[in-house]
Amino acid sequence: MARAGAVRRGRQAEDLARQAMIGAGFQVVGRNLRLGGGELDLVAWEGPTLVFVEVKGRGAGAATGPEEAVDRRKRQRLVAAARAYLARLEGPPPPCRFDVVAVDLDPAPARVRHLRDAFRVGE
Repeated sequence: MARAGAVRRGRQAEDLARQAMIGAGFQVVGRNLRLGGGELDLVAWEGPTLVFVEVKGRGAGAATGPEEAVDRRKRQRLVAAARAYLARLEGPPPPCRFDVVAVDLDPAPARVRHLRDAFRVGE
């Protein structure tokens, strides 16, 4: 039952993150893409830049903030998935970056924080 709640919170956080990004002018082109041993929560264009987005949501009483959950191991999987995504594109790779969208679900209303360029490859 706890797992179902976590999945529900994850979907809610991703929906809120997607809405916030579209509202900020991003063109979301992918969601929950499993590639290269990792998953890309959202893939979006901001102008000429391709943005790989990790969404982290937390409910009340979480021991850490959502952005703190994007540890070194998670970043490595994101980079691998992003490389696999880029390999599928035609032509030279576009400028890219990794963003984190942190969603605090409780207390309502939810609070969405977009952390641009949250980490770089190799960090």
